[in-house]
Amino acid sequence: AVLIAAAAGVSIGLFVGYRGGAWDRIVMRCADVLQSIPTLVFAFAIIAVIGRGLTPATLAVAFIFSIAYIRITRGVALRERERLYVDAAKVAGLSTPRIIFSEILPNLSGPLIIETSLLLGSAQLVIAMLSFLGLGLDADAPDWGGMLNEARLYQGIHPLLAVPSGLAITLSVLLFNLLGDSLRDIVAGHQQRPHGTRRTRAQRDRSTAAPPSDPSIALAMHQARVEFPLGPNRSLRILDNVSLTLHKGETFGLVGESGSGKSITALAMLGLAPAPGAITAGSVYVNGRDLLGLPDAELARIRGGDIAMIFQDPMAAFSPVHTIGEQMMRPLRAHRNASKAEARDRAIALLSRVGVVNAARRFDDYPHQLSGGMAQRAMIAMALMCEPKILLADEPTTALDVTVQAQVLDLLAELQAEFGMAMLLVTHDLGVVAETCDRVGVMYAGQIVEIGDAHGVFSAPRHPYTRALMASASTGVRRGARLPTIAGRVPPPWAWPSGCRFHPRCAHAVEACRKGDMALVDGVRCARSDELLETVAS
Repeated sequence: AVLIAAAAGVSIGLFVGYRGGAWDRIVMRCADVLQSIPTLVFAFAIIAVIGRGLTPATLAVAFIFSIAYIRITRGVALRERERLYVDAAKVAGLSTPRIIFSEILPNLSGPLIIETSLLLGSAQLVIAMLSFLGLGLDADAPDWGGMLNEARLYQGIHPLLAVPSGLAITLSVLLFNLLGDSLRDIVAGHQQRPHGTRRTRAQRDRSTAAPPSDPSIALAMHQARVEFPLGPNRSLRILDNVSLTLHKGETFGLVGESGSGKSITALAMLGLAPAPGAITAGSVYVNGRDLLGLPDAELARIRGGDIAMIFQDPMAAFSPVHTIGEQMMRPLRAHRNASKAEARDRAIALLSRVGVVNAARRFDDYPHQLSGGMAQRAMIAMALMCEPKILLADEPTTALDVTVQAQVLDLLAELQAEFGMAMLLVTHDLGVVAETCDRVGVMYAGQIVEIGDAHGVFSAPRHPYTRALMASASTGVRRGARLPTIAGRVPPPWAWPSGCRFHPRCAHAVEACRKGDMALVDGVRCARSDELLETVAS
């Protein structure tokens, strides 16, 4: 019954969700009418027309449940048809059926698997009820609902006769739901974990580092490690013992190729890790308190108040169903107990301050009504609502054109000076780091390979990777000449080499670079840093 319902309902839901228009309106109005009729009453009507037995009961349940499939498939298809991958498929010349079934349908697997598991349990209950009422299977067919009906007749003589079939129905419904959760995790790749496991405090290796004694330090990260579970007693390390300090009022630049671990480092500072990862070691001290050891309630009071973050994709970071203003007011009302009027005035003032034209009118706009540059400005304004002392900016100029990039970076510099914030700037642009940052950390394969004063790092880089990044910048390249590149790519975490992780791509690697763990000594993780520095000097 459920397979028939899925085949019919998913096909119709995909069609009307992708096509929209009159087809969508007609089908959904019919679905609304049919779904308003109680399930058993509708089943009674179908069985009254086509008779009782296995086939009529199956068709009746399939017809009823197909409505549920139509609704959920149509809802997800409406969302997916607006995604960029659908536009890319159209540009590639794919036919409509192929776009629907090979591009959109696979992205519906998670919700459909869960819905199927729920409907399998519901189908078990509906068919059992029909058999109990004498409208399901034939009397001579073995059926749990029929067994319950017979047990009712002999309840005075054998009061426990209904227990086996009743338990069978109950356990089968529960097992269908558990099976759906497991299949959803496998097929859709969504690892669901209990609340609070993004920061595994109980399992985290406590750091032996004491809180920093220097009052000028706003944030100190020590030996932070992020791992992704692979199974029992197995994990994949993504961030490997990262340590850095952020001083009050300074701008710290974090650079490196994509996949180096820059964004995860910023998230780890807030006690977060991308699912299903977890922070398994290290500490992050702010005002003498280890953020990674705090309960969720205390950490929530610090996030957005003392420390805020600007995400690289504001369209994804903003909720699409709430206005910009509504989302901006939340931090101030949560942390400062401000009234709605006070929060509104503050939000409008900040929107105007960051350069949003007609801020009072745009306050009530939804995220999709803003351009990329305006959305990024609104994200900056929301981060500044509580005047944080620490600002984490995760590639704040990604996907913006060059003019808007310059405006956003100038705005961040002005706001930092105005509010006296310490700022961590995650970026790919070495030119931006050289112009705006006081200190810089270079990341590669989950490790910081060089850290120090920005002028010193760029004028005399001591790690071959830093030198390769600088050589790859287009600045100073003769017109018409081939742009320099770094051979190879950043290795994935499951293929990190032993020794120095950059040695497979390094022209200066020797045998010593391939053995043992390479420690960060005097701000550089390289066995030949002194030799290379002398070579550059000479």
